[in-house]
Amino acid sequence: MQLRSSTLASAALVLSSSFATAASDSQTPLVGPDRDPISSSSRPNIVFVLTDDQDLHMNSLEYIPLIQKRLIEQGTLYKKHFCTTAVCCPSRASLWTGKLAHNTNVTDLNPPYGGFPIFVKNGHNENYLPIWLQDAGYSTFYTGKMFNAHTVWNYDSPHLKGWNGSDFLLDPNTYDYWNATFQRNKDKPVNHLGEYSTDLVAQKAYDFLDDAVEAGKPFFLAVAPIAPHSNVNSSVLLPVKGPDDDVPVSDDKFRTSIPKAAKRHENLFPDAKVPRTENFNPDKPSGADWIRRQPKLSDENVEYNDEHYRGRLRALQAVDELVDGLIDKLEKHGLLDNTYIFYTTDNGYHISQHRLQPGKECGYETDINIPLIIRGPGVPKGGVTEAVTAHVDLVPTILSLAGAPLRADFDGAPIPLSTKELAESPLTREHVNVEYWGWAITESKFGFNGDDTKRIFNNTYKALRVVGEDYNLYYSVWCTNEQELYDMTTDPGQLHNLLHDDEAALAVRATVLGYPLKKLIPRLDSLLFVLKSCKGSTCSQPWRALHPQGNVASLREALSPRFDEFYVQQARVEFDRCELGHIVDAEGPQFEHEGNVYWQGTKWSDWTMDNYIGHCNCGSIKVVLKKKPEQVVVCHCSNCKRAGGPFSMNLFIDDSQWEIEDEKKTLSEYLDHNTNSGNTVHVSRPECGKELSANSAARAAILLQQLRKPHQNHFAFHTGQGSD
Repeated sequence: MQLRSSTLASAALVLSSSFATAASDSQTPLVGPDRDPISSSSRPNIVFVLTDDQDLHMNSLEYIPLIQKRLIEQGTLYKKHFCTTAVCCPSRASLWTGKLAHNTNVTDLNPPYGGFPIFVKNGHNENYLPIWLQDAGYSTFYTGKMFNAHTVWNYDSPHLKGWNGSDFLLDPNTYDYWNATFQRNKDKPVNHLGEYSTDLVAQKAYDFLDDAVEAGKPFFLAVAPIAPHSNVNSSVLLPVKGPDDDVPVSDDKFRTSIPKAAKRHENLFPDAKVPRTENFNPDKPSGADWIRRQPKLSDENVEYNDEHYRGRLRALQAVDELVDGLIDKLEKHGLLDNTYIFYTTDNGYHISQHRLQPGKECGYETDINIPLIIRGPGVPKGGVTEAVTAHVDLVPTILSLAGAPLRADFDGAPIPLSTKELAESPLTREHVNVEYWGWAITESKFGFNGDDTKRIFNNTYKALRVVGEDYNLYYSVWCTNEQELYDMTTDPGQLHNLLHDDEAALAVRATVLGYPLKKLIPRLDSLLFVLKSCKGSTCSQPWRALHPQGNVASLREALSPRFDEFYVQQARVEFDRCELGHIVDAEGPQFEHEGNVYWQGTKWSDWTMDNYIGHCNCGSIKVVLKKKPEQVVVCHCSNCKRAGGPFSMNLFIDDSQWEIEDEKKTLSEYLDHNTNSGNTVHVSRPECGKELSANSAARAAILLQQLRKPHQNHFAFHTGQGSD
């Protein structure tokens, strides 16, 4: 089925062409801390529909005509919206907290690294969206799936907090379309054998909407059907008992089947097939690590995958009707004009792309680039935007709409919604951080590797999407330290990894903004190095961490030749080993202070190692910080080239706090620094093979160098500073 021509015409309107009419489509102004003030009586309602595993790149939106008509045509489609972890529980934890998975430390579906028990154990049950909205005067309601490992055995130890009304799907029946178990408020769980899960979610959502209207307050209603997730027979799942239980749900017999439709939809789309894109079961292997080793799918396998695809489309039809019913209800109550409706999913999905069995968990566009549609007051109708947004941005966006304060520890920021905001910021932020730990699992009767393999262990990786004017890139580092780089302007299917030996001839000719890959890679790697352990505003403004002077805010600006030497010297993203969870000491060097570098008042001991000689020659000077002496070790490696070559960096210095022992000069005077940027010390090392002078040694100390891997005779400089 193809998108109707009228819908295509409407959805194809880029925002610049829809701005002229958007003002007349607005009912009330957007609100929030950075927007127009609004009284509590007129604050908007918010409805949030969250599907499970819905794709963007296999055209699922073309098969839900009611959502096309009532959301896409009446709102804005965000084409560059991404989840940050391509599996449900970590993605949902990030979605509801506004924090990346490395900060929630909910990185898996089940304990010990994820699931509802770990969400509770890590303190998020007291610190997530519904609680903040209640504090702002909102009524809050939720129905459907919340987290994995939220079970009939542990639902009350403790109950999920923050909801005025809730009716949660519970394991082990969460994904059993015709055998769902729900648990309402503080009541006991109730099984619904023989009733269709999505229809139950719809009715519960309508009832909560009535409750919200009766309460007479602005409300937030989240509706989370399981479609189009694969069906899972509940009999294969074992209990998880509480927040301190480290026994995962058993998947020894883990088998999934094709998603199940409501009876009225069972025979739809008999001829639908997975789109035969260039990365569909390609003749040549693609991807990295275990993915590159997958054999070409057999005809029987492809036929099964097409049927799986049809099952997903059929399961989405009840979601289509659910959304239509919600909008009817809002209209009936006279609330539609003052309600924002968000429609998205937890992660994307692949079927046969890169020769993969049905599933998610990969960093490719099929798995991370997902639907986001927003309809509401001030949001352009029929709009399509290329603004880069992520799931961690949605909580800040919702709180902003509610007029509630934003938190300093949010890893995201409010996304542009209004005509004006969208016109001004289509590419103001260009990056999305992507991360994953643990298994890759097939949701097919067919296994990986051409045999019955159902799980792949080493699927841990860090990745980065960068989308700017004239560039569109994906960069990743796997736990095996294999790297990927795709120029998605010329290779949207991600078939040609420019960092793989097989693509060496292509890589030699490849350029981005006119620069060769040897200049590009250090920039991308440094950006990922910051993002892989960032916190708070550093996650949304990583270039500022690398360039605190504020002179770099994009990859284009970072590619300036004056920064070549700086980026060559930065630490690289690397793993010591593959782990199933976020184990920091397995993930190589970390950006200092977890992404927040403080240049004044820090201890030298935070930044240096004062007892290592090893393969490097070390000397020392003494400095005084507010009259308290500390020893600072200055090292340089005898194998200069292996240590990274020459360096040149800057560091902000507060003269009033530092002086050299037995000298009457300030530190900056002693170092004979250049002052072309305020109190900035310029430090450089001579060419390899030359000894460091006393002044150079002192300058090196000021750089806060850290010996990360002495056994490899290598040290890295983690200042977060670039030289002008």
